[in-house]
Amino acid sequence: MVAGVAGTFARLPRIEDVPRHDVAVAGIPFDAGVTYRPGARFGPSAIREASRLLRPYHPRLDVMPFRDQQVVDAGDLPCNPFDIAAASEEIEAAAYALIRDGARLVSLGGDHTVAYPLLRAMHRVHGPVALVHFDAHLDTWDTYFDAPLTHGTPFRRAAEEGLFLPGASAHVGIRGSLYDPDDLTADAALGFTVVHCADLEHLTVTDVVRRLRARIGDAPLYLSVDIDVLDPAHAPATGTPEAGGLTSRELLGIVRGMKGLNLVGADVVEVSPAYDHADITSVAAANLAYEFVSLCAKAPR
Repeated sequence: MVAGVAGTFARLPRIEDVPRHDVAVAGIPFDAGVTYRPGARFGPSAIREASRLLRPYHPRLDVMPFRDQQVVDAGDLPCNPFDIAAASEEIEAAAYALIRDGARLVSLGGDHTVAYPLLRAMHRVHGPVALVHFDAHLDTWDTYFDAPLTHGTPFRRAAEEGLFLPGASAHVGIRGSLYDPDDLTADAALGFTVVHCADLEHLTVTDVVRRLRARIGDAPLYLSVDIDVLDPAHAPATGTPEAGGLTSRELLGIVRGMKGLNLVGADVVEVSPAYDHADITSVAAANLAYEFVSLCAKAPR
């Protein structure tokens, strides 16, 4: 481990400063797939800025995530800002280069479109993964404004290519209005189970964790967190805010409940810092990324 570097996530060494890495943290400054408020291309830099207060010991998971594994900041992945298909190919190639030797990847978005090329890269190394998707929205529409790849369609494209395990995958935090009742039916046909946000009115965090762990089993796990899964009171700076979301404590508790599972990758996306106040959203996202890195230290090797 080398000394910290100003401007990197949690002052981590840059990838070129060390001979190898177990976990790479990478930004993806891309938001050409959004349908409402733009600005998530600035999410990675805001999350890095908010990560400066992160400390080396995680007491809830009882782990020193930066001591027990070599974590690096891999900088920002290339992504064409004008061509979604080209950007997807670039992101997949760059992500695969970081994980092809068995390393784990924590990605800072960027809009949720980026989950599709990230899952493609994961599939090249691990095969189909268990996908746990935290979001206010399903993101399994077939098209959005007739476009096949946007932040509302990544998991439909992933399902079509068999990138995740249908019986081991779930949405958590879904809420808000839909276009049609068939949205839920079509999503269920892809093999997801749904923990609706309203379920947290009678389920505890422990209940949700138990349900998810029973579904995931020992499969390689990928976590994808759209920051709008949080209530706008906890994450105002996002492109498509929905009232009635999770609290930061609930989300962190559920994520921590994945301790000991085979986490191979994770992302936190849709942070649009222009809409933030007092860095509320960026701080939440930075802490989520820290949870991911800490879970990697507890994952089987």
